[in-house]
Amino acid sequence: MGASKYTKGCCGWLIVVVVAALVVTAGVVAIMKKRSHKSAEVLPVPGPPGAINQKYADALGTALQFFQIQKSGKLVNNKISWRGDSALDDGKEAGLDLSKGMYDAGDHMKFGFPMAFTATVLAWSILEYGDQMAATKQLDPALDSLKWITDYLINAHPSDDVLYIQVGDPDTDHKCWERPEDMTEKRPLIKIDKNNPGTEVAAETAAAMAAASLVYKSRNTQYSDTLIKHAEKLFTFADTYKGSYTDTYPKIQTYYNSTGYYDELLWAASWLYHATGDRQYLSYVTVKNGDSHADWGRPTWFSWDDKRAGTQVLMSRVKFFGSKEASNAENNGLGMYRKTAEAVVCGLLPDSPTATTSRTSGGLVWIDEWNALQHPVAAAFLAVVFSDYMLTSRTSEVSCSGQSFSPTDLRKFAISQANYLLGDNPMKMSYLVGYGDNYPQQVHHRGASIPVDANTGCKGFQWLTSNSPNPNVATGALVGGPFKNDSFIDSRNNSMQTEPSTYNSAVLVGLLSGLVTTSSVSLSLS
Repeated sequence: MGASKYTKGCCGWLIVVVVAALVVTAGVVAIMKKRSHKSAEVLPVPGPPGAINQKYADALGTALQFFQIQKSGKLVNNKISWRGDSALDDGKEAGLDLSKGMYDAGDHMKFGFPMAFTATVLAWSILEYGDQMAATKQLDPALDSLKWITDYLINAHPSDDVLYIQVGDPDTDHKCWERPEDMTEKRPLIKIDKNNPGTEVAAETAAAMAAASLVYKSRNTQYSDTLIKHAEKLFTFADTYKGSYTDTYPKIQTYYNSTGYYDELLWAASWLYHATGDRQYLSYVTVKNGDSHADWGRPTWFSWDDKRAGTQVLMSRVKFFGSKEASNAENNGLGMYRKTAEAVVCGLLPDSPTATTSRTSGGLVWIDEWNALQHPVAAAFLAVVFSDYMLTSRTSEVSCSGQSFSPTDLRKFAISQANYLLGDNPMKMSYLVGYGDNYPQQVHHRGASIPVDANTGCKGFQWLTSNSPNPNVATGALVGGPFKNDSFIDSRNNSMQTEPSTYNSAVLVGLLSGLVTTSSVSLSLS
């Protein structure tokens, strides 16, 4: 009797096991049909930087040199043979020293909006990937470049509700083709204040100072404290006296037109939350303004003008690694930021159901013919940051409309964009000047295009129209990039494709720092 009971039980369990196996098999088949990528991928173990990828290390070292080329003021330990002191009197008419900072692009303007964005992204890159930079001996150059800008931003904020946002007149500047060392034209100042608002510039400057305060928190406590004080005052100013700087100064619309300022307010508040831990900033970003201004669920492109995607990735960091003091409402908001960040990266992955179809035949994400590399490089930077958040939190996959993708998939996308700009493209052209054997020779850059001993005055336009290669190599310059058909015209007069900018270089430094080696990010930025 015992035997028959045993036999019956054994058969019953066998049937259950067989049925269960069939169900599991059917489920696996269904899932595999639904998913194009394995969710069971073994992730690298989080830890300190591993083996260095020399290709990206070399490119990073090259890219950082462009910030040395763009420096204004009295240069210290200058290693660029064709650069010297310039714009030493900037700010004097207001009793300020605005000699530092960086020239915007191939001209000699100091536009505060993109310059502050450059500083914010540089700081973010150092915070996430400082160990990687140090492993390749590039941390000190990055810190030096960041401080050269933040020194300027501190001086540009002489009182709580006043911020100087521009040095030079762009019309006058663009009527000259000369070396910065030889400038004699007047360089007027533009400021914002209570009566002349510029919310987006004040908020971006607050973001830059808050992010930089974190960078210097363990390196220079006094300087970090100074930065955070300026950041908080600038945020209050920006949020209290709302108005776009391009409405206040319509002339700037030709150069750096703003499409809105709430993205900068959210971006700045996000950085202030990371820098201070003050719940008021978390509430500002999530509960008070998230629904109305964060565009949750709508992927956007990260740039000097639009900070939404950057804020979504940055605040998803809080969701990944936890915020113990967050309320339920704040946690819900953080969840929406993470979901939107996931939508952003899903739109980048070429095999994702929601992937953007706007790509060149060579595989470059292509959004705009003017400065075409700006958006793909910034997108790749966000992708590698998000992939490292996943890696560090041991998050194995992100779901894109039912298909699962791993941190490695995100990293592969970032690598594809980096490799394209470094020469793996139909033109076999490195768009990073000084990297590789074939890079642009006629970069649209005044200082690079004019021999050091030339006496041009303001009217050195023969050097603009010359068909000869630049006499000085603008090492580290990331030029505008290709057309949608992957073609590129290397002509100095073709500023659409051959002009570099500091803000392009900032996101490139972030991208390359993330690719130098596979490693984890810190659980906290503070």
